[in-house]
Amino acid sequence: MNKAFVREPDQGVERCPRCGSLGEPVGLDTVKEFLKPEFPDPLSDSAHFCPYAACDVVYFDMFERIVLTTDIIRPVYPKDPTAPLCGCFGLTCEDVEDDIAEESVARVKALLTRAQSSEASCRTHSVNGKSCMEAVQK
Repeated sequence: MNKAFVREPDQGVERCPRCGSLGEPVGLDTVKEFLKPEFPDPLSDSAHFCPYAACDVVYFDMFERIVLTTDIIRPVYPKDPTAPLCGCFGLTCEDVEDDIAEESVARVKALLTRAQSSEASCRTHSVNGKSCMEAVQK
């Protein structure tokens, strides 16, 4: 086949080896915070988080090495919908639903304020190493 008609893979785009979801780059310091102590350092510096809730892969790298939900120290959102949305301050989906039921945004507003403060430690407490603000606002 003529190479003019063959699409080259996108450079720098990593997809989960199990589900094909677009991975979110994540630092190894974040990965190490979530690994069980007996789990060896399995990933390269180019680690990614798989955001697809139904996939059992939490982290992967470009060599298709993976970390599964059974390899981490605690349940994480969105892999477990009952886990906190916010790893730093513990806000859950149930808290957000309670705010909606009460026609109030008190819990969410308080979290968003705290998430922007120096008190937040998203890099090590959030499974993807990022602030939870986007997930909470969804």
